[in-house]
Amino acid sequence: MDISKSMLKIARENDAEGDLMELDIGQGFAFRPGTFDYAISVSVIQWLCNAEKSCHNPYRRLKAFFQSLYNCLSLGARCCFQFYPDNPQQLDIITNTALEHGFTGGLVVDFPHSTKAKKYYLFLQAGYTKESLTQVMSSMPKPLEEDDEEEAEHVDYNKKRAELKSKRESRTIQFKSKEWIIKKKDRQRRQGRDVRSDTKYTGRKRPGKGF
Repeated sequence: MDISKSMLKIARENDAEGDLMELDIGQGFAFRPGTFDYAISVSVIQWLCNAEKSCHNPYRRLKAFFQSLYNCLSLGARCCFQFYPDNPQQLDIITNTALEHGFTGGLVVDFPHSTKAKKYYLFLQAGYTKESLTQVMSSMPKPLEEDDEEEAEHVDYNKKRAELKSKRESRTIQFKSKEWIIKKKDRQRRQGRDVRSDTKYTGRKRPGKGF
């Protein structure tokens, strides 16, 4: 889900898994109750604190987001939001709005004393019992401290990128193979497009004509 059509286009060109949706999350969304078991967001929710238009009210936009998110999650579903608040006020309004709409959980800050490496993570659970609240609080990751920061700064990021690329390539289905074509057609059917039925000739290589 993204507000940027160009970013969704890139995701589609890279054959991103799952369905894609162009949407302003500050307006909320209307999935059926209990549709999802978890939610992940990276460097997004801080933008809901900005008033890009005269009609934008940060609190209302955060309220619409967390309320509609809670409604479409199953009971006990977990969420992780990585974000960069501009100031303590944004941090408070984001955290408090989430808790006001039924979520439980808390904030984890990596490298809290660093201005360059500091990262904020909001870990939430939708609905709770006393047992589930204890479980989610005990399973929250521990923040990285300054001792870890020195080690993190010496990570060979080129090597890690190469490793991640290798893993992605090993999982990637060969372009225009039969499996790739069937998977793409299934995704287009879920999007409501008119797609030809699969046959024994689907993805069959034609001599002299490629695929």
